Amino acid sequence: MKKLLAFIIFFIVALSVKAEEIVLPSQIGLIKNIDYVEVANNISEIKQVAKVEIIKGELKGNEINIDNMLTGNPYYDIKLKKGMKVILHVENIDNELIFSIADIKRSSAITWLSLVFCGLLIYVGRRKGINSLISIGITCLLITNILAPMILACINPILATTLICIASTVLTMYLVGGFNYKSTSAIIGCTLSLLVAYLLSIITVNFAHLTGYSNENSIFLYTAHPELNFIAITISAIIIATLGAVMDIAMSIASTINEIYITDNTKTTKELFISGMNVGRDIIGTMANTLILVYLGSSLPFLLLASNIDFQKFINLNQVVTEISSALIGSSALIICVPITAIIASNLVKKSSIKFDKLNI
Repeated sequence: MKKLLAFIIFFIVALSVKAEEIVLPSQIGLIKNIDYVEVANNISEIKQVAKVEIIKGELKGNEINIDNMLTGNPYYDIKLKKGMKVILHVENIDNELIFSIADIKRSSAITWLSLVFCGLLIYVGRRKGINSLISIGITCLLITNILAPMILACINPILATTLICIASTVLTMYLVGGFNYKSTSAIIGCTLSLLVAYLLSIITVNFAHLTGYSNENSIFLYTAHPELNFIAITISAIIIATLGAVMDIAMSIASTINEIYITDNTKTTKELFISGMNVGRDIIGTMANTLILVYLGSSLPFLLLASNIDFQKFINLNQVVTEISSALIGSSALIICVPITAIIASNLVKKSSIKFDKLNI
């Protein structure tokens, strides 16, 4: 089984290597100086003339002047300051390189925050923390380098998402929990719970007549790929958003039942199931609340905008119904995961030997 897992990981990494090369990669520049010029148009605008030195990339060392318009719209404006690092977009027009400022370089913040996260996970989790990092990396590769290309290739998004979620669940559970009945129980419970989320998503999408165009990202994607099935993509997004929390609950229930059985192997299957349900009821309240808060937090600006909209209109907006449905479907999958995993774990763990379980804690 371990050799099979290693082969699967190698196969995923191999598939994730992109063969395509970007013809004109973006460059990283450093703002050396900024001059302000007022532009006399129908609408008063300010132009920043930035002197930029390219500090990384194929054109490193070159200095260029770039115009940056400030329209007064904070969503579109990029306010430059001296000493700031920026991402430069490069176009080749008639064999002449044209530069523009794509955005501020912000990836450094992600880098140090990722280091903090990885350090805490390894320090607290030790070996299992390292396994968790591996599973996170594999899941990210599965979604970004395999699932996304499959959907863009017009493969059924729901089918592709289902396969990726199952693969992610299997790899994560066995990496973190080891090869035992505990992990197998969590995998089955998680998979069946995602099936419930899928069925609820299908019913909701059809009953509520959701279009799949719930935000501006959907509109941008439609502009680039109008051939995609956006309703199926919406269902896929709901399933993926549910996956992490469902895996958490499934492993928590299965691990609890396994520990109880190791402590007292005289307990019957029914007693193990009851113990798992008691723990699960405590988990449900906070976990469901967490999932709802995640969706509410991401939609906070939209909620504030609702103060200027008639409630009847607001509650029936496609974006609002999509967000609320996602939160409720995810929470429903969490709830159903508790009894499903408890039933499976209490039966499978009971069949295992105490020695086997102790070796895989």
